Amino acid sequence: MPLIRKPPPAAAPEIAAPALDAPAVVEALARGNDDERWAAARAAADFPAAVPALGDALAHEKSPTVRQALFSALAHIATPQSVETILPFLRSDDALIRTEASDALLAMREVAWPFVPQLLKDPNASVRIQACVLARDMPSQVAASLCCDLLDSEPDPNVCAAAVEALAEIGESSALPALMRCADRFHATPFLEFSIRIAIDRVRSQVLSPRA
Repeated sequence: MPLIRKPPPAAAPEIAAPALDAPAVVEALARGNDDERWAAARAAADFPAAVPALGDALAHEKSPTVRQALFSALAHIATPQSVETILPFLRSDDALIRTEASDALLAMREVAWPFVPQLLKDPNASVRIQACVLARDMPSQVAASLCCDLLDSEPDPNVCAAAVEALAEIGESSALPALMRCADRFHATPFLEFSIRIAIDRVRSQVLSPRA
């Protein structure tokens, strides 16, 4: 008598996890395990009122995966309060956290732009460098003016290098006098003098061959 194979048992239907509401998100961010905090951070992107809780969570978060989700949620919410929450992390002693904070600001660049002038005056050189990175995507004339003002007063050659790189990318001819003045001030700093020479050549070439 032939064997008759029994059909495999039907798979149990998947039951979606219940969506988190705002109070549950805040609770999980504060007291959940790694997986719960990660899920809460992702859910928080839909709750602008959760920005303070996201900031509190970032201040204590040890898991890189959860921290990335927290920064992503703030970038998704993209309000001035989100920017203000992220700014302190530009001063972190951890270079990875500074980079993640900068990436989050770049992801909501237009919301972050109004903060660039004050960031360029920050006492922390790392913050001023990140402000130069943000300035690159601003309207070109505004960005060039900010970076040129910085070059005329900035004492740190590394910050000047970041401004020079931004000006090279922006390509405004109005930046040429400030670049030349900076070269005179830092004539004894070879790496910066070289960067300025490259930037001047690039700006001049863009003036002669404007971008479409």
